[in-house]
Amino acid sequence: MISFIRVFSLIFILQSLSYARISASQSVEQSFVQCLKLNTNNSIPFSETFFTPKNSSYSSVLTSTAINFRYLSPSVQKPLIIFTPLEYSHVQTAVICTKQLGIHLRIRSGGHDYEGVSYASKIEHPFIVLDLSKIRAVSIDLKDESAWVEVGLTVGEFYYEIAEKSKVHGFPAGMVTSLGIGGLITGGGYGGLLRKYGLAADNVVDARIVDANGRVLDRKTMGEDLFWAIRGGGGGSFGIILAWRVKLVRVPEIVTYFSVEKTIDDDRDVMLYDTWQRVAYKLDENLMIKATMVSSPNPSVTYEGFFLGKSDELLRIMASDFPELCLEKNDCKEVPWIQSVLYLSGYPIETYSKVLLERKCLIRGYMKAKSDFVEEPIPETGIKEMWERLKERKEGVIRVTPFGGKTNRISETEIPFPHRNGTVYMVQYFTSWEDEREEEAHMGWIRKAYEFMTPYVSKNPRTAYANYRDFDLGVNDKVDTRFEEASVWGYKYFKGNFDRLVKVKTEVDPGNFFRHEQSIPPLAFGYCLANSS
Repeated sequence: MISFIRVFSLIFILQSLSYARISASQSVEQSFVQCLKLNTNNSIPFSETFFTPKNSSYSSVLTSTAINFRYLSPSVQKPLIIFTPLEYSHVQTAVICTKQLGIHLRIRSGGHDYEGVSYASKIEHPFIVLDLSKIRAVSIDLKDESAWVEVGLTVGEFYYEIAEKSKVHGFPAGMVTSLGIGGLITGGGYGGLLRKYGLAADNVVDARIVDANGRVLDRKTMGEDLFWAIRGGGGGSFGIILAWRVKLVRVPEIVTYFSVEKTIDDDRDVMLYDTWQRVAYKLDENLMIKATMVSSPNPSVTYEGFFLGKSDELLRIMASDFPELCLEKNDCKEVPWIQSVLYLSGYPIETYSKVLLERKCLIRGYMKAKSDFVEEPIPETGIKEMWERLKERKEGVIRVTPFGGKTNRISETEIPFPHRNGTVYMVQYFTSWEDEREEEAHMGWIRKAYEFMTPYVSKNPRTAYANYRDFDLGVNDKVDTRFEEASVWGYKYFKGNFDRLVKVKTEVDPGNFFRHEQSIPPLAFGYCLANSS
C-alpha cells in the first residue's frame, strides 16, 4: 500500500486560489470567450460550439449523451459552459484558456461514465465541459489492417465504418454501441471478441493527446510511460485523447449468435450455472458465452453466445465441452459479424446495421452499477443466495462475462488493466429506476448484493473495473486524506499498476490540471509510494 505525508489537501487549496486570476470586471464566460478568440484568431463559430444556460439548446446538448439521470437532477451542479470544439486547435486553446483562467475542465466523448464525471462535478465549481462529440473522423487502412479513429466517434459507428470497408475485419471494443471510443479505451474496453483478441486497449498502437500545456503529442513525442498509462489507466487524468490508432482484427464473414433463456427454479438450474462458470473461461477462444441474470419474482438467466464461425462447428464444440446447455441448431443464428454486434448490444433480430449511425443509447435513466472479478467458481450455496437477492428487486441485473483466452495470456503489467491470468469472469451489478424518489431502495439493493458477494470474489484487494466507475469504493475505508482514499479505489481498479500510474501522473501533470473525483492523483509535497525505490 501507500504510506503518506498528510498534506495532500494543500494541492486543492492552491487550485482554489487560482480562481483569483479571473478578472473581477469580467464574467467567466466573457473571459473564456475572449481567450478563445485571441488564441484562435477568432476562427471558432461560437453559435455552433459554445453553450451556456442562457442558450435555448444548452439543456439538449448537456443531456445528449448523458446516460445517468442521477447527475442531471436539479440538486447537481451543471457546467457553466459546454464547449464543443471542431478541430484539434480548439481543444488546445480550451486547455490553455481554462488553465490561464483557473477554471476546472471536464472532458466528454461518449458520456457513458456511470458516475457522470464527464458532465458533472461534485468537487469544484464553476467548471466547463469540453464535449468532443464533433471530433469524430475515422480513417481505415486495410493494407496494414489499422485505423485512426477520433474520440467522438461511437463504438457502433466505428464498427459500421469497418464493415463498410471489409466483411472480414472488426475491432474488439464494447458491446454497448453508443459508447464513445475515446473513453472506452482509456479504461480497457471489452466486448464479444475479448477472449480471441483481448481488450480494445490491448490493440492500440498509437494515439494523439493534448497535454496540460496544450501540446498535441503522439506516441513518439509523449513517450512510452504516458502511452502505457492512457491505455487502460482511466480517462480524465493525463490529458485529452484526440484519436487512437488501432489494429483491426480478422473475423469470419459469417459468425454465429445464440441466446438461451433458463428459469431459475431448482437445483438443475443451479448446476447449469455452476457448470457454466467452470467451463466458460476454458472454452475455445473463438467462443464467448456470457450470462445475464434478471430480477423478478421468477428470475431468469440468459446464456448468450457469440462464436467466430458457423453453427455446425459451434454445436460440435458445445456437445464436447458444454453439453449441459443442450444447445440446438434452431437456437443458432448465422449472421455477418456486424449483425452480431447489434444482437450483443440488445437490438432486436430484424434491426438493420445503419441504426449504428444514429448514436442511439438503449440504457438511459437513473442508475447505479458496481463490479467484481471472480477468481474461483462460486459454490452452489452462494449461487442460490445470489439468486434469492434477484427476487428482491424489480429492476436488478447481474451480468457475468467469462475471461480466459488471449486476455489472460497478457501480462497484468502490459497495460494498466491488471485483471488477467487467474480471472474466471467479471461481474457487473446494475439497477435502474424511472422515479428519482426510488433511489434509496435501488441503491440499498445493489450495495447489499455487492456486500453479500464479498466471500466469493477477488481479495487483497477486492478488484473492480475502472470503466464501471463506482464512487462507493474507498468511501467507507479508514483514510485520513484524499490521496489515501484514492489509493483504495486505485488499487481496486489497477492493483499494483496504480503506483506506476501515480508516477506517470506526477511526471506529466504535476499540477493536477486534469482531475475529477477518481482521477489518478500526482505525488505532492513529499508523498511517497511504499513500493517505490
